[in-house]
Amino acid sequence: MLNVYGQRNGGEQIRLNQEGYYPEGPKLAVVTGEHGDEFYLVAADGKKVWEGKLTTARASTYNPKKTSIADFSAFQKPGTYRLVVKGVGESYPFNIRKHVHEAVAKGSIKAFYYIRASTPLTPTYAGKWSRAEGHPDNKVLVHSSAATAQRPAGTIISSPRGWYDAGDYNKYIVNSGITTGTLLSLYEDFPAAMNTATWNIPESGNTTPDLLDEVLWNVRWMLTMQDPNDGGVYHKCTNASFDKMEMPDKAVALRYAVQKSTAAALDFAAVMAQAARVYKEFPKQWPGLSDSCLTAAKQAWTWAQKNPAQLYEQNAINASFEPKISTGAYGDRDVKDEFIWAAIELFLTTGETSYYNTAAILPDDKMPLPSWAQVRLLGYYSLLRLSNTLTGAAKTDAEKIKSALLKTADALLVGVNERAYPSVMGQSAKDFIWGSSAVAANEGILLLQAYAVTKDKKYVDNALSNLDYLLGRNATGYSFMTGFGSKTPMHPHHRPSEADGIAEPIPGMLAGGPNPSMQDKCNYASAIPDEAYVDDVCSFASNEIAINWNAPFVYLAFAVEALENTVGYSH
Repeated sequence: MLNVYGQRNGGEQIRLNQEGYYPEGPKLAVVTGEHGDEFYLVAADGKKVWEGKLTTARASTYNPKKTSIADFSAFQKPGTYRLVVKGVGESYPFNIRKHVHEAVAKGSIKAFYYIRASTPLTPTYAGKWSRAEGHPDNKVLVHSSAATAQRPAGTIISSPRGWYDAGDYNKYIVNSGITTGTLLSLYEDFPAAMNTATWNIPESGNTTPDLLDEVLWNVRWMLTMQDPNDGGVYHKCTNASFDKMEMPDKAVALRYAVQKSTAAALDFAAVMAQAARVYKEFPKQWPGLSDSCLTAAKQAWTWAQKNPAQLYEQNAINASFEPKISTGAYGDRDVKDEFIWAAIELFLTTGETSYYNTAAILPDDKMPLPSWAQVRLLGYYSLLRLSNTLTGAAKTDAEKIKSALLKTADALLVGVNERAYPSVMGQSAKDFIWGSSAVAANEGILLLQAYAVTKDKKYVDNALSNLDYLLGRNATGYSFMTGFGSKTPMHPHHRPSEADGIAEPIPGMLAGGPNPSMQDKCNYASAIPDEAYVDDVCSFASNEIAINWNAPFVYLAFAVEALENTVGYSH
């Protein structure tokens, strides 16, 4: 009997990386339910090519369902295979080959092209997902909460480009901060790989890397969000309320630049300082861009110094200003981490210690995983990346950060091999929050940063375990990346994918993942933390997409590909 995905029912009980595995890399699958203790691999022609024994059953502390592990790391022959368990059936097909994650890496960054604002998507680059231009944003109104003498309420500004933030059509500086910083860090960490990677966007074939071309679409939008009169940065470019489930060109509500905030200014300053560093390497292709970014970063920093507690509080804004704003708040209550990130990036780009000395760079020895509201590790990663250039207090701090980072990385590895789903993700039920897929991806990045300073392969192996998790080796059985794998989200909370009349969603988008809080009140089949996911457009709590979730996946997939030969996954 075949299931809805056209495979024998074993695909539902055998959880594995649906893209596949490197020839000489680790290869694990998870088997659920009742079954024997034997498994084997079959090739595309149905012939058995390898066999092994499953582990004894195990369970997690938060999911009572038992699992067994199939370890076929010893099998290295390239090809397309299925894993078969007697009494269960066959798995979804998977590949063993070099560059096995190249396609999904490129797909995950190509998704940013599909969500560009202010441009039509043509069939040449978007295929069947081509569409008309949405949100030219050349007539954005300054909201009354953002009014100044130079720019009173209703002033028209131009704020084109940028990426649609998530399932909606708005653009938010705070979430663009961590997203753009993560993608720029991918370039800084793996410039050789990213200089040659290409994925069919309008800029492909020019003399600049596709990654930097794509990032620039958002950087140029961010620059429009700075008030040139005082250096402050508007928190978001948004409708007053969310659009209906309609295509971008049909969503024509008025757009507003809403209140300046300290978080927005500091995220902006950090990104622009980093962008100045990166784009400085391309003076002929982008003349003056680096200087413009650095000038903007300094002005935003100065504004934040004068306005250190200008928090974005949407309810307070709505009590005092019209029209009321009900779109995403990104209302960070603590901006100490933003000060740290901005101070580090400005210091690294300018060499001026005055920036570094302004912030409390090491308030404690914690290494909190990056999220839109917690960004200090982005600064720490930059310090470690450029540690050879440091002297004085920054060099001393970098050594402390290295030690704390490795301690955190090692803590993530505790118990991995004994888990019901042997990946770093899922060490505790606390991993399963809104955007849990980004938790998995950012854990992977942290481990890759640990590898960068130690060259210990165990960190790459375990970062790869989280890529396996995201691509299907998890308690839901889904590959959370649209368009990649046999069982992928078909109904993400994403307006173009819902409204375009095409059965398949835009490919390359990372679904939010299990979230037992279920804030959307949709109909979930399970409330168990690692199973609390539903492939339904109503589920913004588990099945929305977001740029700050996609970006760490992009980093993780491209980084593992770049390290494939270095760590011996392929020869």
